[in-house]
Amino acid sequence: MTIGLGHYLAVAAMLFTLGILGIFLNRKNIIVILMSVELILLAVNINLVAFSTFLGDIVGQVFALLVLTVAAAEAAIGLAVLVVYFRNRGSIAVEDVNLMKG
Repeated sequence: MTIGLGHYLAVAAMLFTLGILGIFLNRKNIIVILMSVELILLAVNINLVAFSTFLGDIVGQVFALLVLTVAAAEAAIGLAVLVVYFRNRGSIAVEDVNLMKG
């Protein structure tokens, strides 16, 4: 049995669904929301690499590396903002974020 394009697309669809469910079902913990966004980006990367391999083109793989770079920067900046917010407020609850208004 060979692993074809459909298998990769099924895994990507499951990861994307888990990411969407993580965002909509858990709106209280911002760390879970950040992890869900990372799952969505991982699903997109799997699709890009799978289609790139299927079509014999390297453009999708290069674009996947670009998306990974942006995702790493997004995670680093998001966690840095979260740490600073926790130091100032003592909580990372999403409901308290509206207190950041200037």
